[in-house]
Amino acid sequence: MRILARRIPFEDPDVLLYVRIAYVGVQVFVLGVYYYVSLKIKQKNDLTVLKYVEPANPLSGETSGGLVTSTVRDYDLQQTSQAVRGVYTGVAFMVFLHGYLQYTQPLFIQSVMGLKALYESKEVALHLLGQKAEGDLKRPFKAAPGLFGAMSQPATDQASIKEAEKAAKTAKKDE
Repeated sequence: MRILARRIPFEDPDVLLYVRIAYVGVQVFVLGVYYYVSLKIKQKNDLTVLKYVEPANPLSGETSGGLVTSTVRDYDLQQTSQAVRGVYTGVAFMVFLHGYLQYTQPLFIQSVMGLKALYESKEVALHLLGQKAEGDLKRPFKAAPGLFGAMSQPATDQASIKEAEKAAKTAKKDE
């Protein structure tokens, strides 16, 4: 994709204008799709209870994460909200790169990457494309590996959930 971006004549003001329009159009489209997905989630109103144990934060020094009890609706809305925040963060970064540093190639690349991220979104796959919540789409979603290697995944097995419930009860008794 970078090879293609290098061949685009960004020095031409007309080409640059079209790339800017395409970038803004893609970002508005992505935000619109996420808004529509959140409306579909609210419309379905799936109140199935979802229990899982969050992975421990390696920077905090804790050995285990906390128990999370939520509904499918709330979990999906949280994930959609997180995706929207990611779009806003990307736009803010592009404002800095293009507006302040005058880089033009990232506009084109981020236009394509925004559509790719939208297509790969698990919420879009579930609520817009109508795929079943099986395999990779089973909630809670598996986190993508982070910057510094593999991240631990949320635990959904009954033993981990019971252990976290016991830990939460003993923590409340100690207070």
